[in-house]
Order: sequence, then structure tokens, then C-alpha cells
Amino acid sequence: MPRRRIGFWYRFAAVLCKPWLVVLIKRDWRGMEHIPAEGGFITAVNHNSHVDPFAYAHFQYNSGRVPRFLAKSGLFTHGFVGAAMRGTGQIPVYRESTDALSAFRAAIDAVERGECVAFYPEGTLTRDPDGWPMTAKTGAARVALQTRCPVIPVAQWGANELLPPYARKPRLLPRKTHHVLAGPPVDLARFYGHEMTPELLKEATEVIMAAVTAQLEEIRGEKAPDRPYDPRRERIEQRRRTQAETGAETGVEISHEGENSK
Repeated sequence: MPRRRIGFWYRFAAVLCKPWLVVLIKRDWRGMEHIPAEGGFITAVNHNSHVDPFAYAHFQYNSGRVPRFLAKSGLFTHGFVGAAMRGTGQIPVYRESTDALSAFRAAIDAVERGECVAFYPEGTLTRDPDGWPMTAKTGAARVALQTRCPVIPVAQWGANELLPPYARKPRLLPRKTHHVLAGPPVDLARFYGHEMTPELLKEATEVIMAAVTAQLEEIRGEKAPDRPYDPRRERIEQRRRTQAETGAETGVEISHEGENSK
């Protein structure tokens, strides 16, 4: 299937953004040969800075296969932002849908038209204290299994040094390097032809994220934690710690009350 033309809006965005990106960050980009030249595919990318969508889009733009990012459907309906989102071919996600597959219908359509759909499977900035990918949502796996398209794992590092997660001010000096490493397609063949149960989607998602994490290990030259950071698990453990601390404090107070009553 032929690739879609980049179009006016994407070229306009590139004219606005690329000069700033070139000035602010150096580039260490590898693995561009794994980006398919034709046909629809998914890239699964880690997310560790509010700047990295722009930095990563620069990498993809230079590959000749521009990414179509997923965004809330409400952003597509109003004013200049809506026009830009539509014009650059970004992908609306219909979170109000009660059917999980329908929520990603535009992403499926885009892949089937021969587009590159860029997923941040984590869904938000990683909350791992050391910047490793955390547990992910299953949207990328769902679209991949529905379309059987290639899934390219992509790791990036460096935009987070320019603007750390949740920081308000960038660290401009010294000039940072944006590292990108794209890997070969993730093998998901063993999941094809099966019912997309929550368990199967979770397993496929873990395979995708393991490939992304392996790419990041190569960039960073160090080993990721054996178990990815899980915000849900962390919240549960934090509640347990809080309850334990509260229980200990209550026990001390009761003891004191008992002593005072003597």
C-alpha cells in the first residue's frame, strides 16, 4: 500500500518546530532502517518528557514516514488546534465509547490506509523514578492484533534531560542529546487468531514493552528493573504503608491512654 503524502499542515508544523529542535538538542538516531518504507504500521514509544513528542516526531519525519499520534477526540473539534490536528492527520481516540475496539477505530482505519500510528503505550509520562518504561495500556496491542501490522519498538532518551517529567523549566545548558533507537518488528504471531481477552492483550502488551525497554537498555548502557513500575500497584502499596503507619500511631495513642487512666 503506498504511503500517504506528508501534506501542507505537517510541513508547516515542521517549518515551525524543526529549527528550535535543531538548536536545542543534538541527535543520536539509530535504527531508521527498521521503519517500513510502505504500508501501515505502529510504533510503540516510551514517554518521559513533555518535549519528547516533538523530538520523536522529528526523527519520524526525517524517516519519510510521519507519525500520526493518538489524542483525545475533543481536541479535533475547535479552532486552530482542531484544524491543525485534523490537517496533520492525528488520530482521535473516542474514550467515551463503551466498546474498547471502537475507541481505536480511527487508529485501525489509519493503519489500514497505510499510515504510521505512533502509540505511547504507557498512556502518560512514566512515573518510574529512574525514567524506565512503566506498565502499559493495551491499545497498541489491540490495534496490532486487529490489523496484524508490524509493531516497531522505539526507545528515546534525552528529551527528559532537557525537560524532566513534570518540571516547569527546561535545562538548556549544556546542550542535550536526543537518543532514538528503533528496533525490528515485535513478533506477535503467536497471538493471532485468538480471542482478544484481557489476559491475551496484557501478555501481548508486555511483549511489546519488553522490546521497547530492551532498546532503552541499549541506549542507556544499563539494565532496567526486573519488574516495570506499576502505578496501580504502587498506589495499593502506598495505602497499605499508610494504614500500617496509622495503625502503629493509633496503638501508641491507646497505650498512652491506658497509662493515663491508671
